[in-house]
Amino acid sequence: MERATFLLLLCLLAGTMSTVKGEDPYFYFTWNITYGTISPAGVPQQVILINNEFPGPNINSTSNNNIVVNVFNNLDEPFLFTWAGIQQRKNSWQDGVAGTNCPIPVGSNFTYHFQVKDQIGSYFYYPSLGMHRAAGGFGGLRVNSRLLIPVPYADPEDDYTVLIGDWYTKSHTALAKLLDSGRSLGRPQAVLVNGQVAKGDGSDKPLFTMKPGKTYKYRICNVGLKNSLNFRIQGHPMKLVEFEGSHTVQNSYDSLDVHLGQCFGVLVTADKDPKDYYMVASTRFTKSIVTGKGIIRYTNGKGPASPELPEAPVGWAWSLNQFRSFHWNLTASAARPNPQGSYHYGQINITRTVKLINSVSRDNSKLRYALNGISHVDPETPLKLAEYFGIAEKVFKYDSIPDMPQSVPSSVTLQPNVLNFKHRTFIEIIFENHEKSVQSFNLNGYSFFKVAIEPGTWTPEKRKCYNLLDAVSRHTVQVFPKSWAAIMLTFDNVGVWNLRSELAENRYLGQQLYISVITPERSLRDEYNIPENSLLCGLVKGLPKPPSYV
Repeated sequence: MERATFLLLLCLLAGTMSTVKGEDPYFYFTWNITYGTISPAGVPQQVILINNEFPGPNINSTSNNNIVVNVFNNLDEPFLFTWAGIQQRKNSWQDGVAGTNCPIPVGSNFTYHFQVKDQIGSYFYYPSLGMHRAAGGFGGLRVNSRLLIPVPYADPEDDYTVLIGDWYTKSHTALAKLLDSGRSLGRPQAVLVNGQVAKGDGSDKPLFTMKPGKTYKYRICNVGLKNSLNFRIQGHPMKLVEFEGSHTVQNSYDSLDVHLGQCFGVLVTADKDPKDYYMVASTRFTKSIVTGKGIIRYTNGKGPASPELPEAPVGWAWSLNQFRSFHWNLTASAARPNPQGSYHYGQINITRTVKLINSVSRDNSKLRYALNGISHVDPETPLKLAEYFGIAEKVFKYDSIPDMPQSVPSSVTLQPNVLNFKHRTFIEIIFENHEKSVQSFNLNGYSFFKVAIEPGTWTPEKRKCYNLLDAVSRHTVQVFPKSWAAIMLTFDNVGVWNLRSELAENRYLGQQLYISVITPERSLRDEYNIPENSLLCGLVKGLPKPPSYV
């Protein structure tokens, strides 16, 4: 399919497009959020639907498009969406997490309006409050390249989104009560591929079809709650070309470890015998392995998929070595990282180093997770609104945790956890994991250079092993057991931004914080004005809005 025709079809499928006064195109969506009863894992259960769909609809967009989503909350509790990996440049008002936005009340609506910038790649959206993500409400979000900016591979025949994730048959409210009682989520009951599990009895319909000899792009995202997953396709190697908004050196893989919150873009060529094949996703680093699968069918296929599934790798050393094989494609014209256009991040002087140690507390049968000894609690007033209205001191304190703790904190304090980083400073963040499980962290508002993941504990001498040339710019980082990971980035995006564990129970029970990046100028050069439709709650409800930025 020709590139121009392909992108035009994406635009027509995505929504209504209009151009006003020479602005970039607008796409309008209306989403009704409801409960429904379906059986994604073979057991009837309550899930969250978007326009009666599970998973939710894909958003197909092109760089610089304006996305307008009017969300009607028809659930029985407040609700928010967040757009994982979309940087919301100068616009944390649209980030959709508890620290930046008031929840959408029951029976009400809120319209998100944001622009996707030079982030050509694969993403997803999901509900950000409580344990809503355990009930669904997630979907794919892709940002395509503009025609003037070539991508470093031939246009695929088609473009498919694959949402994989572990799945629990208990409701999201039951899982929240479980965590509140001091218990863990335990093992999942299934692994879903695009909201279902192939039975393998001949009754399965294909998730995707491929024409013989054609090459297809698959966007694979782990939208689950607890487990890293290994993804593979029977008999078909995958050429990695992009993940999380960055083009990569194009190596081929028989399987990929996709950690929580991560998305990979791969090319797959239909050059095997014409029949059905399984795509397989299975849990990693667990005693008992849970596997999900879906059918890919050749259009001229004449046989069922083989019941013999390709084996997954064993151990996390394999996964670490795979990470070391990922390199940023320095010859591609897009997508670009933060700081915009900076290809020499290794030559920028570090302004500040922050080491974050994750820990867990089970005092008095209460389970809490923390970063540097603080287990985050969301106040009634969103942090961003408290800061904007000038009442931050009534809601939270900045920099309550030490930058460089010397050991794992022995106790946990419950309070809002907010770091203050100066605008345009180059920050090094170290994640140190002393636990036995794999961690995955996500930072909103930015992409960062993931320069190292190594066993042991971090010391300044470890900088000698950093990749300071072609580390991939991305927004999630996994941290293996008894290991550390280092990221580097310039904090040039004004706003309040969430840094969180992607493990649902860890995040829900406090393993997250917010980073505030402010400038005293209050200028439109640095940040957009608060939107007119912003919901106000907590201490700012009823207060007059501060003067607009100029």
